[in-house]
Amino acid sequence: MFHQKDLSQINFLVTGGAGFIGSHIAEYLLKNGAGKVRVLDNMVNGFEKNLAVLKQYPAFEFLNGDIRNPEVCAEACKGVQYVSHQAAIGSVPRSMKEPGYFSEVNVSGFVNILKAAIDNKVEQLVYASSSSVYGDELTLPKKEEKIGNALSPYAVTKRTNELFANVFASAYGLKLMGFRYFNIFGPRQDPDGPYAAVIPLFVKGILKKTPVYINGDGEQTRDFTFVENAVQVNVKGMLTENPNALNKVYNVAVGERYSVNYLYEACKKYLQSDWEPIHREPRAGDIRDSLADISLAQSLLGYKPTRHFQEGLKNTIQFFKEVYS
Repeated sequence: MFHQKDLSQINFLVTGGAGFIGSHIAEYLLKNGAGKVRVLDNMVNGFEKNLAVLKQYPAFEFLNGDIRNPEVCAEACKGVQYVSHQAAIGSVPRSMKEPGYFSEVNVSGFVNILKAAIDNKVEQLVYASSSSVYGDELTLPKKEEKIGNALSPYAVTKRTNELFANVFASAYGLKLMGFRYFNIFGPRQDPDGPYAAVIPLFVKGILKKTPVYINGDGEQTRDFTFVENAVQVNVKGMLTENPNALNKVYNVAVGERYSVNYLYEACKKYLQSDWEPIHREPRAGDIRDSLADISLAQSLLGYKPTRHFQEGLKNTIQFFKEVYS
């Protein structure tokens, strides 16, 4: 368990809770006896099958709505003590094509949630940022205080979230913190669509023997982070009573990096397949290497990765094998 507090009298809001990370956070809270877990989702990136996992718990409540609507955000925050804000549009390449849409959802929607949290006297709020804010800063491992120039509209939206959070903390007194996610993966991650994440794409392609593409030479590295670790930091962040932990941004990762080629070979090995990938041009807006320093979250939140890459990958592959069998 990632908490000691009795949750039975506490009401939570998880925005984007029908999506990948959000549904895992909501499920943890429901499993551990939360008084109420309200999910706000407009079902653009959310799935009925994720809601079906949550609906088995009587404390679950669903609100179908869009964070771009201030009235919807106000309704979602009513009677809630803690908020985990996961609702956003992801994908670096998609943001290159639709920068305005990303700004509307990721920035304006975030500001609406912050304002609703203030108006409804929410006790504490945590939100999803991204490792993409490090941009062209090449130093490894990535430390929270040292960021570079953004390389994509998506990165700009996440950096802007952090700036708005600073203002709402200092000017309005909202207790909050942000999490720079590093390549979160796991069960329920969407393997379909043009902007699907790399691990579900690899696993699906190998299982179905459809073309699998690796951008560039495949030697780019990532700090692949199993979703259980993201759940842990969200729960600890919402419930922490450490005043020194508030109003900061944290790396959420494992502190290990693997190349995309290594990842592909690991997927092949676990699936006992000899299906080969196709290399293509590098992707615009992508960073070359990514590795996190997680010492800040460890020291102030007691964060400790519980699942490392190999175990998490096995778990994820098993999930997708069952989906596609």
